[in-house]
Amino acid sequence: MSTPVDKKKISIVCFSGDFDKMVAAFTVATGAAATNREVTMFFTFWGLNALKKKKGRVATGNSLMARAFNFLMGGINNLPLSRLNFFGASPILMTKMMKDHNVATLPELVEAAHALGIRIVACEMAMKILEVEQSDMIEEVESVVGVATFLNESENSHIIFI
Repeated sequence: MSTPVDKKKISIVCFSGDFDKMVAAFTVATGAAATNREVTMFFTFWGLNALKKKKGRVATGNSLMARAFNFLMGGINNLPLSRLNFFGASPILMTKMMKDHNVATLPELVEAAHALGIRIVACEMAMKILEVEQSDMIEEVESVVGVATFLNESENSHIIFI
């Protein structure tokens, strides 16, 4: 993939499974893409939760430990707020506030990221540890890559961790 020399690149490492941090990651990503930057989002560990195809709590994986972690993570509809989660009520309230203020919700931001051509990749190592397959992920996941590949592809990028 070649990029014009004058086009700026941003790579976002999404390692948190928190609702507000995912909203921030997708807001920065879509804003960057809308301002003509090449954007890659690299999802690892708890960040993979936002990419799960099945929206509810599903025990995927072969080992008991992987099945437990994957069940507890619960997908994009079960992301907790990083602070003041109030037993899971806060993301619901935050989504309502976003709609009330005409701000894109997390599912809308994910859709916008795809429409804007943002490259979404998943971390091979984290997927192996959590026993998650690419078939468990939403179709917007372009590929599964290792950290070395991500870093090589992110050369000359601003790398942001969220």
